[in-house]
Amino acid sequence: MVSIKARRILCLTILFALSANLAAISSARATSSAQTQNPAYTHLVYTGTSSFTSLSAASATDEGSSLEIRGGPSVDQLIPKSGSNAAHLPAKHIPTPTANAVATSNPGFSGFNGITHRDQRLSGTGTYTNTQFNKEPPDQGLCVGNGFVLEIINTALRVYTTSGSPLTATTAINQFFNLQPEVVRTTPLVFGNSTADPRCYFDSSTNRWFLTVLEIDLDASTAASLSPSRILLAVSQTGSPAGMWNMYELFTSDDGSNGTPIHSGCPCFGDQPLIGADANGFYISTNEFSTSLLNGLGGVFNGAQIYAMSKTALTSGILPTVVMFNTGAIPTPDAGGIWYTIQPATTPPGGSFQANTEYFLSALDFFSTTDNRIAIWALTGTSTLANLSPTLNLSQSIITTETYGQPPDALQKDGPRPLGTTTIPSLGGQKEKLELLAGNDDRMNQVVFANGKLWSAVNTIVQVPKDNPTTIGIAYFIVTPTLSGSSVGGSIAKQGYIAAAGGASVMFPAIGVNNSGQGVIAFTFIGPNDFPSAAYSTIDATSGAGSIHIASAGTAPEDETGFQATTSSVRPTGQLDGETTPRPPPIQLATYG
Repeated sequence: MVSIKARRILCLTILFALSANLAAISSARATSSAQTQNPAYTHLVYTGTSSFTSLSAASATDEGSSLEIRGGPSVDQLIPKSGSNAAHLPAKHIPTPTANAVATSNPGFSGFNGITHRDQRLSGTGTYTNTQFNKEPPDQGLCVGNGFVLEIINTALRVYTTSGSPLTATTAINQFFNLQPEVVRTTPLVFGNSTADPRCYFDSSTNRWFLTVLEIDLDASTAASLSPSRILLAVSQTGSPAGMWNMYELFTSDDGSNGTPIHSGCPCFGDQPLIGADANGFYISTNEFSTSLLNGLGGVFNGAQIYAMSKTALTSGILPTVVMFNTGAIPTPDAGGIWYTIQPATTPPGGSFQANTEYFLSALDFFSTTDNRIAIWALTGTSTLANLSPTLNLSQSIITTETYGQPPDALQKDGPRPLGTTTIPSLGGQKEKLELLAGNDDRMNQVVFANGKLWSAVNTIVQVPKDNPTTIGIAYFIVTPTLSGSSVGGSIAKQGYIAAAGGASVMFPAIGVNNSGQGVIAFTFIGPNDFPSAAYSTIDATSGAGSIHIASAGTAPEDETGFQATTSSVRPTGQLDGETTPRPPPIQLATYG
């Protein structure tokens, strides 16, 4: 028996002094604005209530576990702009920032170990015992409030105190949402519902928790993906995530079934659901793909879909009207482009919402090269979401920015690799080659609206210094939004890069900002002399990003099995999520290390 390898998720708490008088530097302004087509209307379905497994519940043991690895849907390369093109970018367009210093101490830092790979694999009780897959990469949701931390890793979730004491058992997502188990390990195997891409958010204005996950039905015998697809949504009944939750589902097939509109190439599914909120609404944004693509058949990418619904209705247990915008039907500034990964904003506890408006940001590198633009979006009229027929308007503008571009893959330090030994039958007696870690792409990451500004960041290709081999850096943007009626604009208040020396990479930024404009960007730090490590930098709108702090140094290389020993391999890496704590100045984030 081979034990399951653990992956640590480190919850970071960064404390720092507040500062005031943040300067706004208008170095770039929006250059265009556009209104969109009329939205469609759809609905949620109420599916019951649920709660976490109690802390005293027994979980499965290692016995019967195996080395099978199952990832979530992997179709991002089918977005017209995706697929690494970093090796072919003209050198004159590649950013060449100065490397950030690496700090020798972490003042105010504290943290605790969260859900491990083993915890996720062995979660589930009763009929859900031993029904979880081993899953990589470790996609994560994290939210904090009221003295609680809710963490989700792939298909398992758990509640802690902010000091790291567990309040529930690690609970299987399928058990929490009352779905069929992922897999029943009989002969033959029986496959259940497939879930992926978890997100969560604590909303201090309503004192409620929100949790979403993508769900796709599977053929019980073949594991082929079926229709319909859904976004599952859970909303807590109280201010404690360890209590009861109301459960909903949002159909995303968009083939005319279950009240969905009819889109080209569907039935479809909503990949990588992203979430945000303003004073009035809760928002979900997805990338829409044909479900047939998951079965190795042809299909299409239909662009980003935005769903808006009343936050008050959700927290009151009332089914709201859902307003849906298909941004794939909105022209882009570049012929042949299609809008993708439109990130909705959240607001920290104690922060001020923009009146009647939800903001979004998205990147504009449609063709896997470099770009110096981002889009700011505004959904106005959100106070009408409580009405039976809400009246909303979606607009967007283009802002000129610093250059960012399709990232390469990251080198990592070699070391103990038990899954790369010659004892694994699939390796054919050869040792697995050391893997690269995928830089994925330069889509917009998490967006926070705090202190009157929008804060976000992307992965980007960099050369540190110029003419050196390319590595992965982070380009961050602090944007001051403007509204004229229902039309949005914006300007850059601050922008810059986080980059590492010595061939190291920093990747997958997650940002948390308090209502005074003091923030932290958490990310993975990795390089030829460094195992994958948890790291962070502080950030504000005056000084930008500071030194790189290594919160928890890695102890071994990424060692996923399943690749051919005789060929080079690139391992997908997890996504980060982070949220602010209930009161400034603490900020709590999670990084994969």
